[in-house]
Amino acid sequence: MSRPPHAAAAAASPSPASRPANPRLSRETSPYLRQHADNPVDWYPWNAEALALARTTARPILLSIGYSACHWCHVMAHESFADTATAALMNAHFVNIKVDREERPDLDHIYQTAHQLMTGRPGGWPLTLFLTPAGVPIYAGTYFPPRPRHGLPAFADVLTSIANAWQQRREEIEARGRQFCRVLAHTLPDTPTEARDFIDDPLSLAVTDLAHAFDPRWGGFGAAPKFPHASDLDLLLLAGTPAALSMATTTLTRMADGGLFDQLGGGFYRYSVDERWQIPHFEKMLYDNALLLRVYSDAWAVTDDARYREIVVATAEWVMREMQSPSGGYFASLDADAAGEEGAFYVWPAGEIEALLSAEEAAVALPHWGLSGPPNFFEGAAAGCWHLRVATPLHAIADDLGISPQAARQRLDSARDTLRAARARRPAPARDEKILAGWNALMVEAMLHAARVFGRPEWAQSARRAYAFVRQFLWRDRRLYAACDAQGQASAAIDACLDDYAYWLAATLELLQECYSNEDLLFASAVADALVDAFEDRPQSDPSVAPAHAGFFFTRHDHEALILRPKPAHDNATPAGNGVAARALLRLGQLCGETRWQAAAEGVLALFHAPAQHSPAGFASWLMALHEWQRPPSRVVIRGPAAYFAPWRAALNGRYLPAWPCLFIPNGTPNLPPALALPESDHVNAWVCAGVKCLPAISGVAALLEALSKPGKVK
Repeated sequence: MSRPPHAAAAAASPSPASRPANPRLSRETSPYLRQHADNPVDWYPWNAEALALARTTARPILLSIGYSACHWCHVMAHESFADTATAALMNAHFVNIKVDREERPDLDHIYQTAHQLMTGRPGGWPLTLFLTPAGVPIYAGTYFPPRPRHGLPAFADVLTSIANAWQQRREEIEARGRQFCRVLAHTLPDTPTEARDFIDDPLSLAVTDLAHAFDPRWGGFGAAPKFPHASDLDLLLLAGTPAALSMATTTLTRMADGGLFDQLGGGFYRYSVDERWQIPHFEKMLYDNALLLRVYSDAWAVTDDARYREIVVATAEWVMREMQSPSGGYFASLDADAAGEEGAFYVWPAGEIEALLSAEEAAVALPHWGLSGPPNFFEGAAAGCWHLRVATPLHAIADDLGISPQAARQRLDSARDTLRAARARRPAPARDEKILAGWNALMVEAMLHAARVFGRPEWAQSARRAYAFVRQFLWRDRRLYAACDAQGQASAAIDACLDDYAYWLAATLELLQECYSNEDLLFASAVADALVDAFEDRPQSDPSVAPAHAGFFFTRHDHEALILRPKPAHDNATPAGNGVAARALLRLGQLCGETRWQAAAEGVLALFHAPAQHSPAGFASWLMALHEWQRPPSRVVIRGPAAYFAPWRAALNGRYLPAWPCLFIPNGTPNLPPALALPESDHVNAWVCAGVKCLPAISGVAALLEALSKPGKVK
């Protein structure tokens, strides 16, 4: 199978050989920071040295936040940070700090929030802020061009203006900063809702809200640019009403057939720049593909749509082929750019495809992927090229050619192999090869889930390799760390955030369903304890005192002091840690009988009830946790000789059973918690349980499926 020779992410804007690399950045684990080591800008990473320099010299901070695969980050680096005149301005007036948002999501969250408040619009990357030496925002923006363009000021003019303002009006700026910090503090929720006042049907609230933004023709929500919103799609599948399923399946099918999906190599790009999902922003992120891999697996279980199976298979194969390190961990991303042009690796010029394919292959591939029509890509040097998407269904092409659907499929598969091999010979996008704890957890959970649904043990083995890598290198002394390289090394021990812990807790619960072990249950318990101890909003001096406001902070109690300690529950490109943690703690709590975890989850539900009720479409993870809390905690426990489990697994794993965690526990497994310690026998028995009650033992697969179809029987 063709594998592009991805280079590790390299410098975005090489400097003359005579300029030595900045040793502060060249030693960093982050490829994004290392990309800027050759800039003439005197960059610092975010650390005590840089912050102390700003205080002692009374210079403002220029904070630049981005990530390795970000196209516009590369553009600004080339236009401004590699320019000696611009760098001279930056070095003369500012302490310049470069941050990888993937390693420091805490800083990114705080300063994206600041940008939103200061400008009245969402931020993005690169995120560019000017701060006082105390880290308080003065001015915020994203990309700035080298010359005034599209209503944006020239970056050099911004630098000069901020430097002059700081010199002439410093006291006024600092006073405004103190006032802004008070405004920023008011973004935190502080009014829990009593459980008796919780909304009765949280999923329908979100379905109604999403319907207002739904595009019935092309799928997705809102206007271009369009993002996948995997958490919302997950909620729609869980809601299961005809309206909810229509929104979910329309969106999933349009994304799968559009240019958002790599029709040759598998995997999804970041987002679509148009309403039809035709032309994407070409970076491929591990987290997007993890979330979509799981959603498409569930969508197949709900609909039996063969197209969804194809998407899952192609994406899982891409993950193992291009995104897994030899040591087991999953890499972070693939760049949008190749050979200095966004999308250059993926688009096709006129005539090249026809020259590569046989006449029989071309007769199927050209109309199927839209190559018989006019070009659809018009950016940069690749303008006038084609980006592949499904333009004509394969069955329609088979009818036109008078061949069977199977013959058309064989020709298309052959064409795909040929084109992918040809594409692999092009200069490939750079790959960010750092291993991020949280994103690895998302992919571990997704690969395990897909492996169960489709019966693919090699996918589960891939996930277990990544799981073992993170446990070995990023989990130490009951503490999770954010990132390392593929060899397990890191330039600094950066603490993981709430999301990372929550994602690992959810991933380990999925692992227990794939193959139960007491060791994995103990690890899940350790992660849950660490999460509650380090992040829950409660007086630390007396753990017995009820939480003041409840919920989980984004950073640990012993994290460095920043201008805000966020406590988010709104889903973004990834699901919010508060919602994921609440749902996972509820499940683990009922398996282990640990009421402390369940109480912490209930605190999350109470604290964020008001904002979620006000804006339900942004709180899918939280709403799904509330939905689960409102029902008796349920589980299916299968006991007996492990050699007899196969038909039971086959019957259960391909079904959509989101409310029923299924655990296969072989005879002889010691030290089980009471909820799982059900009797052994010489044959397989299943117990369907809700709360503390279980139905009598079920000894046949058909009877188990019937019981699960009538959950009301379990009282």
